[in-house]
Amino acid sequence: MSNFDYIIIGAGAAGLLLADALGNDDFFSSSSILIIDQDNKTKNDRTWCFWESGNGKFDHLLHKSWPIIHFAGKELNRSSPIAPYRYKMLRGIDFYDHYVEKIKKNPNVTWVKDRVIMVEENGKKVLVTCQNGFFSGRMAFDSRFNPEPVRKQQKYPLLQQHFMGWFIKTEKPVFNPEEATFMDFSIPQKGNTRFMYVLPFSQTEALLEYTLFSENLLEKSEYENGIQDYMEQNFGRIAFEITDVEQGTIPMTCYGFHKHNSNRIVHIGVAGGWAKPSTGFTFYNTSKRVTTLVDHLKKNKPFTEFYKKGRFWFYDLLLLDILHRQNHLGQSIFESMFKKRKPQLILKFLDEETSLWEDLKIISACPKMPFIKALFQRMFL
Repeated sequence: MSNFDYIIIGAGAAGLLLADALGNDDFFSSSSILIIDQDNKTKNDRTWCFWESGNGKFDHLLHKSWPIIHFAGKELNRSSPIAPYRYKMLRGIDFYDHYVEKIKKNPNVTWVKDRVIMVEENGKKVLVTCQNGFFSGRMAFDSRFNPEPVRKQQKYPLLQQHFMGWFIKTEKPVFNPEEATFMDFSIPQKGNTRFMYVLPFSQTEALLEYTLFSENLLEKSEYENGIQDYMEQNFGRIAFEITDVEQGTIPMTCYGFHKHNSNRIVHIGVAGGWAKPSTGFTFYNTSKRVTTLVDHLKKNKPFTEFYKKGRFWFYDLLLLDILHRQNHLGQSIFESMFKKRKPQLILKFLDEETSLWEDLKIISACPKMPFIKALFQRMFL
């Protein structure tokens, strides 16, 4: 049985960023690192989007970025420059190509293609059972998401951000490549929180994504019809071809995934609760959490103390409570925010970087009664 200092299970964003951070830090120069993933990471299996002020460490890998975002609802149709922010898009394949090659060059890293079956703590070791072998390590970082503990409890609601996206190429120029549609709630809500998300790469190429914040997934045809209807309503019956399709779901919950951590097994990425509960945005938050995690490792702090609830967790919890009980209210809540506040402040708030005074500005822009009811219901749970 091969033994390592650190075992990273899953070579997604969290696993690769963690492996890279460990490899770049002299503190871990004598540490042995194992990465286990059942995939070669040679496919463009996802896209990540985030906003950032100024230049960032992923800029050289970006597929596109936008200086303007568009928001639409029942009574609002507004395009806004977001300087000093830019809205940024990173393709999975570009991320993998860069980080996998870089990490594999590190002599301290071993890469194994295999499927992990079981991870268990045994005294001063972690034992990892794979389909084709066994490994042990001093610590393991597990990115496999298990939804069962969330589904079995009732304290914290579980919604999904679920979506289907078409990468399309149109016959004629119709898109503004300088403007990303962040949320377009003008589409029929059908009792849910539904919006379109449009990322133009040129005047004739874009990603159009039909997205919901709701409890249950849809039939494939409903996502497809939603995108088709949006194209016709906004661009007419223009000819286009679908060059690629993406579909996925991200859990939206304030459930405490961190309580499944021990001092030798730490859950990372979505499995660690690193997705922003109220929006599903994960990539940029993961990047920040990896930095905190590495610092925690260097200080040799217990990992049962790695996560602490803050006020933003509570804000997210109230919103999810509202959308769980009255899913149709999402459109009015987001529209009210964008109608009354600048997008830069909203983006700063969603990044959890606002002051308490700025928080109050955002909260005061939202419809009052749903949040007051949610607060009282949560207090007496």
